[in-house]
Amino acid sequence: MWDKLEEIERRYMELEESLAKPDVIANQELFQSLAKTYNELGDVVGIYRRYKQIDKEISDIKSLLDDPELGGMAEEELEKLEGEKEKLEEELRIKLLPKDYRDERNVIMEIRAGTGGEEAALFAGDLLRMYLRYVERKGWKAEIMSSNPTDLGGYKEVIVSIQGRGVYSRLKFESGVHRVQRVPVTESGGRIHTSTATVAILPEATDVEVEINPDELKIDTFRAGGHGGQNVNKVESAVRITHIPTGIVVTCQDERSQYQNREKALRILRAHLLEIKERERENEEAQLRKSQVGSGERSEKIRTYNFPQNRVTDHRIGLTLYNLQDVLDGALDELIDALIREYQIEQLNNLSLTR
Repeated sequence: MWDKLEEIERRYMELEESLAKPDVIANQELFQSLAKTYNELGDVVGIYRRYKQIDKEISDIKSLLDDPELGGMAEEELEKLEGEKEKLEEELRIKLLPKDYRDERNVIMEIRAGTGGEEAALFAGDLLRMYLRYVERKGWKAEIMSSNPTDLGGYKEVIVSIQGRGVYSRLKFESGVHRVQRVPVTESGGRIHTSTATVAILPEATDVEVEINPDELKIDTFRAGGHGGQNVNKVESAVRITHIPTGIVVTCQDERSQYQNREKALRILRAHLLEIKERERENEEAQLRKSQVGSGERSEKIRTYNFPQNRVTDHRIGLTLYNLQDVLDGALDELIDALIREYQIEQLNNLSLTR
């Protein structure tokens, strides 16, 4: 680990020198590429330099422990510095964990009503609003690609493209079954019901990663419909694409243009095919481990939103927050940060076991 950190620091200093050279500054493409790497390494180097500084301070203070006048103060300072050194060492280990190459990807988010009829559809709508508000807070961009709304304002299904820096790294643990406990608007007796909705987070795929053979596609066009099947479009602009080898079906009808709906459907299909490809690769390499954070399977119940108790519980890490309304208003960072920390600890434990 320490050899790796020394190597990173050397590379960081080399980049610092390169970025000051006139020929590099003149070449904008090269300059931006080197600056990106420099900034990425800067975070690790900053922590490592602080670690080395504290390590030196600890050595200096240890020489004062036998001093009759300064020994007491030195012991107190030593305890504080050793605590900070331990924290920095853990931070550095986490920074050196293998990166998920998909973390910087944009995502396709799919939200579907589960058990619970109309109440499940309304809950799916609540989840959509929660994520859209989170997108706003993070300064990302969201675009609804396909939706199947209900008359009461819920959704049987809604698919959203989310674009921004580090989107997949923040949202990848949201995949799974979300459960709500509340009195539905459709309930006259005031009884609490339990309903569910599923969320799938798929990193967007590029054309290079997933090549689609047109001969393996069945493409149907039809007229887009409104609420309750009301026909709102006299032109066959809606598109349904079936990928014959896998049986995956994607429908898009939100755009007025058949071409736009087709392009959106292909983007969604590519994300699904990439997910299948990744799962196969992970299985072949025996890299799929069940961590405390969970596997992200859609059948796995991951979180409960309890309205009577103003409570949100993430079952994978046993975290409960009593700020339900804030969470539904997009305040998801506390939950997501805790999930990421737990995942990193699990990664560290796995690395320790393999060494």
